[in-house]
Amino acid sequence: MLWAGFLFGLLGSFHCVGMCGAIALALPGQPGGAGWRFGGGRLLYNLGRVSTYATLGAGAGLLGQSLRLAGLQQSLSIASGVLILLLVAVPERYSARLAGTLGLGRPLAWVKTTLARLFQQVSPGALYATGLLNGLLPCGLVYLALAGALSAPGVAGAAAYMACFGLGTLPLMLGLSLSGQLVPLGWRIRMRQAVPYAAAVLAALFIVRGLGLGIPYLSPQLGAGPATAAAAQPHTVHYCH
Repeated sequence: MLWAGFLFGLLGSFHCVGMCGAIALALPGQPGGAGWRFGGGRLLYNLGRVSTYATLGAGAGLLGQSLRLAGLQQSLSIASGVLILLLVAVPERYSARLAGTLGLGRPLAWVKTTLARLFQQVSPGALYATGLLNGLLPCGLVYLALAGALSAPGVAGAAAYMACFGLGTLPLMLGLSLSGQLVPLGWRIRMRQAVPYAAAVLAALFIVRGLGLGIPYLSPQLGAGPATAAAAQPHTVHYCH
């Protein structure tokens, strides 16, 4: 499902342009002078975002792995799809409110204060740290991706899923930070409107996968664990002569 994370990030990058484009355009540093330093700094900023997404994915994978060990593998995939659909139904403006409800108000205030301080520096480390913290800001698109990462195979798989999601957002966000208004406003609006539909397709894939319909790659039967496989084998009967 790594390809799904990348494609979702690629399409969702138009959403990122609308929500975080102002940060990308306001990064410190001037386009004049050493071009490699200007471009490299913006690349580091975006790689910082990808690093944070991968770390959050590892956390989601750890939770998902715990649920799978409890025998909830198929239910987890279905629940991930349903959660994505629910998040699609929640307006974007409620993302910050949801974070506050979860008790994240003070950490988010620290993130914003630190970001303001980092914007006064132009070092590569400061730009990378800016990307790291930017990845922690409330974002409905990231929440959708994390819901999908819950059903990824293992902690490493969930981290890779979120890393692919971040890499999908990288081309457009990097291009925006390098060249300014890269995509016309009309296209950005249209692509942002398409994000919920892409999320609904992703949710349907997870639900179908969790149903275990026996379709190779798309919906394999997930319920046959080691104990089930052992029970299915005939017992050897030993006779005494």
